[in-house]
Amino acid sequence: MTLYDELVARGLIAQVTNEDEIKDMINNGKAVFYIGFDPTADSLHVGHFMALCLMKRLQMAGNKPIALIGGGTAMIGDPSGRTDMRQMMTKETIQHNCDCFKQQMSRFIDFSDDKALMVNNADWLLDLNYVEVLREVGAHFSVNRMLTAECYKQRMEKGLSFLEFNYMIMQSYDFYTLFQKYGCNMQFGGDDQWSNMLGGTELIRRKLGKDAYAMTINLLLNSEGKKMGKTQSGAVWLDPNKTSPFDFYQYWRNVSDSDVLKCLRMLTFLPLEQIDDMDKWEGSQLNQAKEILAYELTALVHGEEEAKKAQEGARALFSGGNTENMPVAEITEADLKDGVIDIMGLLVAAGLCPTRSEARRAVEQGGVTVNGEKVTDVKAIYTPDAINAEEFVLKRGKKKFCKIVAK
Repeated sequence: MTLYDELVARGLIAQVTNEDEIKDMINNGKAVFYIGFDPTADSLHVGHFMALCLMKRLQMAGNKPIALIGGGTAMIGDPSGRTDMRQMMTKETIQHNCDCFKQQMSRFIDFSDDKALMVNNADWLLDLNYVEVLREVGAHFSVNRMLTAECYKQRMEKGLSFLEFNYMIMQSYDFYTLFQKYGCNMQFGGDDQWSNMLGGTELIRRKLGKDAYAMTINLLLNSEGKKMGKTQSGAVWLDPNKTSPFDFYQYWRNVSDSDVLKCLRMLTFLPLEQIDDMDKWEGSQLNQAKEILAYELTALVHGEEEAKKAQEGARALFSGGNTENMPVAEITEADLKDGVIDIMGLLVAAGLCPTRSEARRAVEQGGVTVNGEKVTDVKAIYTPDAINAEEFVLKRGKKKFCKIVAK
């Protein structure tokens, strides 16, 4: 099976331009391709994860990735999939986020010996003057055609700012610049970026009379409203200080039965034959598939040691075994009132509920346990000595839990 055929079999390819040329380039290690990452936060999240895995697959086959950090385009903001305008960030915040991205990407991509490049589009976009953009780039874009793009149509009802309207032009100029400076001949992106990507291929053709190619990848769970990377508590980050390896593991351990094989194909590097064998699995076997998925992805992001700890901690919760690797929440004197803490305070202090009112509802609905015993009294209280007397495991629902320690 060729690399391109494997990408198709894994469900990664949504649409391409010039498929025959793309197949030849990818399969023979001739692609110099880029994927863009706008630094809208100080950490990558699992929504970026598929792109990073794709870059890794292609690099392993001899192709050269370019990670484009959008320090320039972040000054505008991508309207794709948005119903409102993105918050404007300062140059200092954008630069800080760019630096964080670079560090995290190095876990996936080998940047040594010119095997990959990491560039920032601020290096060329911020030096452009307005008249130059209008003459050299804007002249090649039809406003009528741009307005038919899905990313703009979604915003027309509530209002599309002229600032955001320029995003397609900026992204197209990125591809044009990368083509000229680095020989970049292919761009990848999520399927919601198709219009922007076609703009880049067309700009190269019009200005240089040469061909460049575009390929979009299926955004995982995109058809369900971009749920990728979202939980009740917010985004799932690749930074262990924002999402712990244990919580990262639990996110993937708790994917739906219908998504587990899709995730295994798209995101892991397990052989397709092994994953295809799991098609026959059902019932409790699907839980085993979820464990495999969670372990593989946690190891990829955080390393084998953290993946083992996370797996052991998760298993301990359900088996009543060793809780050593379970996430820990510390209760301090500041959390106590008259030397005790009630169950609602415990849930909030442990981060299992954002507010006391939500904690109350969780208890009243029967979704809270302490050491396996359901807590039904919202007035239940605990002393530090009682908490430390034995392993104290607090659980909300089926997926949120931690070990409590009083300091």
